[in-house]
Amino acid sequence: MLKQLLKSDQTVLDTPIFISRVKEQTVAFLIDMANATEYLKTVLKNFVTKRFEFQEFLKQCYQIGNKSVGLISVTGIIIGLVLTIQSRPPLVQFGAVAMLPGMVAISIIREMGPVITALICAGKIGSSMGAELGSMRVSEQIDAMEVSNTYPINFLVIPRVLAAIVMIPLLTLYADAIGIFGSWLGINIKDDMSLRLFLNQAFINVDFLDVIPAVIKSFFFGAVIGLVGCYKGYNAGRGTESVGIAANSAVVTASLLLIIVDLIAVQITDLL
Repeated sequence: MLKQLLKSDQTVLDTPIFISRVKEQTVAFLIDMANATEYLKTVLKNFVTKRFEFQEFLKQCYQIGNKSVGLISVTGIIIGLVLTIQSRPPLVQFGAVAMLPGMVAISIIREMGPVITALICAGKIGSSMGAELGSMRVSEQIDAMEVSNTYPINFLVIPRVLAAIVMIPLLTLYADAIGIFGSWLGINIKDDMSLRLFLNQAFINVDFLDVIPAVIKSFFFGAVIGLVGCYKGYNAGRGTESVGIAANSAVVTASLLLIIVDLIAVQITDLL
């Protein structure tokens, strides 16, 4: 009985602390949302009114695109192999092995290719942007650019965001092609099928509405990765530990927003 009373007293004492923490987290979230809105407004305003840094844009396209090809290639082949190997036994039971190429191709083009590519890029590119801009904030390079009136948003943020918007769809299409090739390799583990026959069976079921929505949402994926990565790095704290916090926060936030954007895109596509 005494233990129950002590436990209830402790619960009563902990309740105000819990409410205080919820209030603090809510206020911090609202402040962060306000800062993000102001940041997005500044980026759009500078993109329209200030000079565009084309050379920096090309540099960031190279950093995002060319240096991600190897990782995307390995991941794409593995996705195609795994989907094919896992999907084949149930189709064999129903005598529908001929549907395997088309099913895997639609799965990769519609969902697996765009989402997996975006999540990989969120981890690789988003963390890189957050760490790079965060280190520049800690070393006061961004402050120096602001004092010298060189528009750091226009030089550091906008080229990275636009490069992500351009390169993520291209990497997605590349991942789709590599994934479909990996599916062909997976089929030839148990069967013997030529590449030409496989492609005919794969794309006979692929429709225009399977490709276009996936490509369109990959543009939004690129915008999310670029904006979040740059925002977390640009607004990093002053301490050296802020660089790691910015990189980690960029990956977590971007990954969560990518899933939310994909959910919205799927609902919109389902209405078409």
